[in-house]
Amino acid sequence: MAAELFPTKKLVPSTSASTAIQQQYQQQNLTNNNTIQGCNWQGLYPTIRERNSVMFNNEVMADVHFVVGPPGGTQRVPGHKYVLAVGSSVFHAMFYGELAEDQDEIRIPDVEPPSFLAMLKYIYCDEIDLCADTVLATLYAAKKYIVPHLARACVNFLETSLSAKNACVLLSQSCLFEEPDLTQRCWEVIDAQAELALRSEGFCDIDSQTLESILRRETLNAKEMVVFEAALNWAEAECQRRDLTPTIENKRLALGKAIYLIRVPTMALDDFANGAAQSGVLTLNETNDIFLWYTAAKKPELLFCTKPRKGLTRQRCHRFQSCAYRSNQWRYRGRCDSIQFAVDKRVFIAGFGLYGSSCGSAEYSAKIELKRQGVPMGQRIIKYFSDGSSSTFSVYFEYPVQIEPDTFYTASVVLDGNELSYFGQEGMTEVQCGKVTFQFQCSSDSTNGTGVQGGQIPELIFYA
Repeated sequence: MAAELFPTKKLVPSTSASTAIQQQYQQQNLTNNNTIQGCNWQGLYPTIRERNSVMFNNEVMADVHFVVGPPGGTQRVPGHKYVLAVGSSVFHAMFYGELAEDQDEIRIPDVEPPSFLAMLKYIYCDEIDLCADTVLATLYAAKKYIVPHLARACVNFLETSLSAKNACVLLSQSCLFEEPDLTQRCWEVIDAQAELALRSEGFCDIDSQTLESILRRETLNAKEMVVFEAALNWAEAECQRRDLTPTIENKRLALGKAIYLIRVPTMALDDFANGAAQSGVLTLNETNDIFLWYTAAKKPELLFCTKPRKGLTRQRCHRFQSCAYRSNQWRYRGRCDSIQFAVDKRVFIAGFGLYGSSCGSAEYSAKIELKRQGVPMGQRIIKYFSDGSSSTFSVYFEYPVQIEPDTFYTASVVLDGNELSYFGQEGMTEVQCGKVTFQFQCSSDSTNGTGVQGGQIPELIFYA
């Protein structure tokens, strides 16, 4: 069972992490044993929780033992039936139910020792001790033994640490654990930061069912060539899992019918001609038919979907009620325009809307940046063309940046180009955009006059 639930090296605790955690609990065991050696140790602790904690991972008065972990990696853990039964309905049934068996030693091969000890620490000490290396295995243990509050804490931990790097792996696990809220959060990240998620190391570790669900995704915000390359990377990893040589033929075999979920005909012609068509994964007939699909008036029937993905709809938060220009404003000369903002829900900032020249068309070079507590989250140097109107002009980060709720971020831009431009007026401290509320405050990084009331960066472009 453990192999099915934790099929990747990412989900099983690393040797160093597992050893460190076990050493921590062994030290706890020694401390508890030493504490109990003295007489009237109970008088040292004023609360039942503290006295109960002394029994955690302690041989004293233990009336059951668990042999935890797969063969070759087991650990013998002492337990106290009454305490365990109070903390888990499964343990209650095991020790005091109608079908209870009087066993002195119980083998649990499908749970990792550090995660089992983390669960016991919660049951004995009312303490939640989670880390990234073991949280999934701890969630499995909490689900198996029906310890709902610990399971909820594990899910909250996963949601907090969710990013494009681990979203695909967590999607797979959230489905197995039947955690719909976590599943939805994973999809939000995968949709908005699709190219980062598809290029992550964890993407290659997902199971085939999760792969197909991602390839089917209508709102995937990625170029189809990136989807194709990610599928090939997954196929190579799958060949290794099956002990197959990762040849072109075996990659195609590993993908199976999932290859037809890649919308190859929707690629840019250059991407197809220089990438997919020369990969060798497509048959000659498929390659020929897709070329005809691009060029011929009478298009052949294809097994591949020919309709582009919808992706996500970009939304805009406009923070000014009007804009203006004056003969001596707005000037740049390499100074920074900056504003701070916070949101009440997780969003993904794709870029900014900027004002341009107020005296005819002009080209600008913009260095855009997003920071959290001074740490850069995303930055890019990009050019844009202003046609001389008061419209805003969009500039985008290479990848959307994940923004967590209730934390202030700093949006900055340094412009180089025509000095005189439009600028915003009548700025708002709070803006409602659909279901998302933005709050704005002035930034100490701003050296060119931009603030809440007026200036540059009139728009934040985002996915929600």
